[in-house]
Amino acid sequence: MRMIVRLIGQGLVVVAIVVMALIGWAVFLPSSHPVLDRLGLLQPLQELGVPLAEDDSGARQGGGGFGSGAVQVMTAVIEEAEMRDRIAAIGTGEALSSVELRPEVSGRLAEVRVSAGEVVERGTVVARLDAAAEQIARDRAELMLDEALATQDRLERLRESGTATDVQIREAALGVRTAELAVRQAEFDLSRREIVAPITGWLGLIETEVGTQVGPDTTIARVDDRSMILVDFRVPERLVGRIAAGDALSVTLLSRPDVDLDGQVRAVDTRVDEASRTLRVLAQVANDDDRLRAGMAFSISLDLPGEHYPAVDPLAIQWGNDGAFVWVIRDDTAHRVPVRVVQRSGGLVLVRGDLEPDERVVREGVQSLREGTEVEDRARTPTGDGAESANAERDASET
Repeated sequence: MRMIVRLIGQGLVVVAIVVMALIGWAVFLPSSHPVLDRLGLLQPLQELGVPLAEDDSGARQGGGGFGSGAVQVMTAVIEEAEMRDRIAAIGTGEALSSVELRPEVSGRLAEVRVSAGEVVERGTVVARLDAAAEQIARDRAELMLDEALATQDRLERLRESGTATDVQIREAALGVRTAELAVRQAEFDLSRREIVAPITGWLGLIETEVGTQVGPDTTIARVDDRSMILVDFRVPERLVGRIAAGDALSVTLLSRPDVDLDGQVRAVDTRVDEASRTLRVLAQVANDDDRLRAGMAFSISLDLPGEHYPAVDPLAIQWGNDGAFVWVIRDDTAHRVPVRVVQRSGGLVLVRGDLEPDERVVREGVQSLREGTEVEDRARTPTGDGAESANAERDASET
């Protein structure tokens, strides 16, 4: 008997809690009225004198009925937007051309003819090795050439008198040719004692002092053509085929984030790195004011065009057990459409789902919606006390 009394008491408590919850729902949440009306509970609450909340649209007048019983909502238009794939990477700057100056042969550094930081033209002699032996060899070769020419001239005169044979004439001509080659060899050996700039550019620091014994492995200085800076960076392999030479990109110095530069893709590698699964890309940045240097770190930003997707107001995105969804209005009724968030862009959310541009999704009043619920869109109601203009202004401020 006691158990029955206890169960009855607990049941009464539950009923009381449910009744109080329904009354609170009706008093404080105007959007609950259509639901209570369909359940047949709204009229009894009115007869009991419960102070129901007034809705903003004036649908209820003096405690009367709710007209069609449509749920009051605010909607926003579905737009179409392009997904922007922004790629960010860090790259290292390189000179357009860079050459290390090294002697071709071993010897003692005898002279440096330019100073560090100067602009040298292609073909300029930057430094010279001791060349005394090579100069002697050249002078000897020139003497031998003079002697060979004199012998050939004498034999030509003797030939006219018939005292020189054809064999002697051929030997004299061969001696002249051999002497000429010896002179060319001596001049070549002498030229190798000079260190010449192969490109036009800025000369770096001189690494070796005059009088030092140097060889082909010794770097005298470096010449950089930094009229344009090349930036080497890498992107994920999923971008293969989407990046091409000539594409524009934004470049920022890591050491000076306030400096924004314009660049473009110069070349794209033909292979994907198997270890990192990345694609090497080479960009170029103009350096007209000569404020960039090789070795600097750069931040690269590249915007790639993508597919077009429906774009909805962020407030329209709802979440359930099975993921994201929106309430779309079709024929004045609400329909739940599952969506997948793709990207946020400019105050809108790009989604993938069964949506069409210019359709409308609910952004306010979703609490009372169920599949097939009849709705009244305050954003499109002419008598909505400026609701449509307010909604438009709110959309503009968010975008």
